[in-house]
Amino acid sequence: VQLQASGGGLVQAGGSLTLSCAVSGITSSVYTIGWFRQAPGKEREGIACINSGGNTYSVDSVKGRFTISRDNAENTVYLRMISLKPEDTAVYYCAATPRNTATMTTRVYDSWGQGTQVTVSS
Repeated sequence: VQLQASGGGLVQAGGSLTLSCAVSGITSSVYTIGWFRQAPGKEREGIACINSGGNTYSVDSVKGRFTISRDNAENTVYLRMISLKPEDTAVYYCAATPRNTATMTTRVYDSWGQGTQVTVSS
């Protein structure tokens, strides 16, 4: 299983970005794919996931601003981020688990992408 996260960059507060997670080696639609982030000096945290049933979940800190979606034909999962804040600055990772889950706990996920940097300036 390989995951490739991309789409990060530098954006001003209030701006938007869309991250992509290209999945290979598996059919992403039968896995739960999660997005995580890790800010400097902080633990990696789960922020959103989409499971094999197409159900989506997100944490309160990003609800209403971040949207996770999946393109089965492209075997790609997206994270659309709007109204970005400086506190959203982090390295963003995507990860996969064969479990059909709503959990965004890092230890549940078996395969990880390399991360993409998102920097939000004030």
